[in-house]
Amino acid sequence: MMANLTHSWPSAFVLQGIPGLEAYHMWFSVPVCTSYVIIIAGNCIILLVIVSEPALHRPMCYFLCMLSTIDLAASTSAVPKILCIFWFQAGEIQVNSCLTQMFFIHALCMMESAVLLAMALDRYVAICFPLRYNSIFTGSLAAKMGIATVVRGTLLMCPCPFLIKRLSFCQTNVIHHTYCEHMAVVKLACGDTSLNRVYGLSVALIVIGGDLLCIGLSYVFIVHAVLRLSSSEARFKAFGTCVSHLCVILISYSPALFSFFTHRFGHNVAPHIHILLANLYLLFPPMLNPIVYGVRTKEIREQVTRVFLPSRVIVKSRSV
Repeated sequence: MMANLTHSWPSAFVLQGIPGLEAYHMWFSVPVCTSYVIIIAGNCIILLVIVSEPALHRPMCYFLCMLSTIDLAASTSAVPKILCIFWFQAGEIQVNSCLTQMFFIHALCMMESAVLLAMALDRYVAICFPLRYNSIFTGSLAAKMGIATVVRGTLLMCPCPFLIKRLSFCQTNVIHHTYCEHMAVVKLACGDTSLNRVYGLSVALIVIGGDLLCIGLSYVFIVHAVLRLSSSEARFKAFGTCVSHLCVILISYSPALFSFFTHRFGHNVAPHIHILLANLYLLFPPMLNPIVYGVRTKEIREQVTRVFLPSRVIVKSRSV
C-alpha cells in the first residue's frame, strides 16, 4: 500500500482509512452505512415536507432546507469513498478527485456554519423585534443570505487546492485518513508548508470563531429581551422557539471544535482518535439535525405524520 515517491507529484493518493484499526474496518462500516442511510432519509423527508407544505414557506424553514441540502452534499462527498475503503480496501483516489473532495467537504462545512449564523439572526429578529419580523426577514432576504453563504464558503476554500498544488510530495502518497482532509494532505508534503498551515488555521478561526462569536452575541440579546418579558409563560414560549437551533449548534460545533483542536494541538492524541472525530463531524450533525427539527417543529412533525401515517390522522380526525 505504501509508495515511495521519486518525483514531485504522485499520480494518485491512497486513503489508508483508520491507521492501526484496519482489521476493524468492516465493523466500522456498519455504523457509517447506517448513519448515511439515516442522513439521506431524514434530510430528504425534511426537504419534501417543507417544499410540499405552504405553511412552512418562511425564512427559518428556508434556512432548514439549506442546512439539509448542505448536510446531504457534505456527507455524500465523503461517505461513499469511506465505505469503499472499509468494504473493498479501495483507497486509491486520483489527485484531482482528492482535491475536489477536499474543496467540497471543507467549503460545505463553512456554508453550514454560515446557515447556523443566519438561523441565529432569524431568532434574534423574531424575539427582539417581533412586530417588524415579517418586514425584515423576507424570503428575498433569506435567498440573499443563502447566496452569501455559498459565495463565502467557495471563496475561502478556493485558495487551498492551489496552495497544495505548489507543494512537492517526495516521500509517500498514503494519506492517513478516510477522506482528503486538508491538513492530512499537507502533512505528506516535503519542504515548507507554513503558508498552507497558516491559511488553514486563519480560515478556521474566521469561520468557527467569527460565526460562534456572532451567534453568541445574538443569544445574549435574545436572553436580555426574553428576561424583560413580564409573563413566565411568554418567556418559556420564547425560549422554546430557540431550543431546536441551540441543539443543532451544539451538535454541529462540538465535534468540529474537538476535531480542530486535537488535530492541531493534540500531539499526544493517537492518530485514530483524530480520524474518528473527523468522521464523527461528517456523520453526527447531518444525521441528528433533521431529527431535532422534526421533533421540535410542530408543523414539520404534523406534516410527516400526515404523509407517512395517514391512517393515524384519519382515526384522530374521526375521534374529534
